[in-house]
Amino acid sequence: MSGNVITLTTANFDETIRSATTPVLVDFWAEWCGPCKQIDPVIREIATEQAGALTIAKLNVDDHGDIAMRFKVMSIPTMIVFKNGEAVDTLVGARGKAALLRDLAPHLG
Repeated sequence: MSGNVITLTTANFDETIRSATTPVLVDFWAEWCGPCKQIDPVIREIATEQAGALTIAKLNVDDHGDIAMRFKVMSIPTMIVFKNGEAVDTLVGARGKAALLRDLAPHLG
């Protein structure tokens, strides 16, 4: 992934979430998922705008299904917000930038 978006894998997931100093929004996605592709530019824009306040990460569920199963991700896109290493909110489905920022507002600063 590019810019301010971290690519998560089974190997780096737990350490990345645990060591984050800001809330982490993890986007569970797959290459074949139309809505995932639709929301990707929105997520990348938010990653740039919220750098320092929010960490954005993406996890491909086809490549790392064990992590998706651990968090009971049944449909994608699913986004989970982690704070202090714990899942604190789950957002299911694509949404526009304003709606996503509204959903994230309680977790920012």
